[in-house]
Amino acid sequence: MGIPDHLTCLLRNLFASQEATVRTGHGTTDWFQIGKGVHQGCILSPCLFNLYAEYIMRNAGLEEAQAGIKIAGRNINNLRYADDTTLMVENEELKSLLMKVKEESEKVGLKLNIQKTKIQGLGGGVQKTLTCQRNTIALFLHS
Repeated sequence: MGIPDHLTCLLRNLFASQEATVRTGHGTTDWFQIGKGVHQGCILSPCLFNLYAEYIMRNAGLEEAQAGIKIAGRNINNLRYADDTTLMVENEELKSLLMKVKEESEKVGLKLNIQKTKIQGLGGGVQKTLTCQRNTIALFLHS
């Protein structure tokens, strides 16, 4: 991803050997090792996610893709906020764009949740669903 080795080492050391306990209505659990992830509420979490998201979008070729909508003469095909991503296209290239993002996400250990994916179509005459890896994605039409 182009991150210097000393920063990668620093992050690994920061999150290595994490332990946690859970408080329930019946008491507190024993301490256990946390295998992956960042601390709950850690300010690095959105920054690290954004690094991955940018890497995924670049490797998916979205910067070079002709798919998208024109805004002020510029081609825009994705908007991101926190861990939500919106892909925007004017034609049938959505499935191709979605599959590229999914493939690049999986290469870095992130999984696109197709069940939580929604499509919003603008205008009429667009199909009502999209099938992606045997999952049907709902399409919400607005005129």
